[in-house]
Amino acid sequence: MAARISIMIVDDHPLFREGLKSIIVRDQRYEIVGEAGSGQDALDKAREIKPELMMVDLSLPDMSGIQLTRQILEKLPQTKIIIVTMHSKVDYIAETFQAGATGFVVKESAAEGLLKGIETVLKGDYFLDNAVSTQVVQTLKKLPGKETTINDAHSEKLTTREQEILRLLAEGLSSKEIAKKLFISPKTVENHRANIMNKLDLHSTLELVRYAAKLGLIDVELWTN
Repeated sequence: MAARISIMIVDDHPLFREGLKSIIVRDQRYEIVGEAGSGQDALDKAREIKPELMMVDLSLPDMSGIQLTRQILEKLPQTKIIIVTMHSKVDYIAETFQAGATGFVVKESAAEGLLKGIETVLKGDYFLDNAVSTQVVQTLKKLPGKETTINDAHSEKLTTREQEILRLLAEGLSSKEIAKKLFISPKTVENHRANIMNKLDLHSTLELVRYAAKLGLIDVELWTN
């Protein structure tokens, strides 16, 4: 018999953790190897357990699930992460995938979508609740087929190169990916990113995504029901 896939649950509500466990163990391919009620506890246990997949609540008492996702993937890049949350706004979804998670399940429908989400993510695909397609996630991960002209009072401060990098950042490309695409060094990309954030008075990736959505670089309508 093949070894079961190891899964860890991170949520500050014990009853909800029990609910998730009862759903997951219905499938004999999966095994619950640990659980945590806070981000730091999850970090400590994950380093020891090294789970293949983690189910992470977006709202934790000491950090957000997005912050935890980034920190987990820095230490355990092979671990798959699914965010399980009561929030379904586009901002949360966008930042979830930009942080490196590959699944997003809303708590209200966890019982229906959870096992499907786990199976999908373990295959290497993206999973979004409510049957939102993988192509939607790609709007944040890949450059659109057509060029976009940016027209905004603040964005006029940007050079042509900075506008180009802003588009790529808004689509979720990493500094290394942008550097490869534009034939420049990752350090140069980081310098441009810092200049963009400064000129536009932006202070986080989420603000950058919101700004890009306002300019039409991200099709928000695809993310809303």
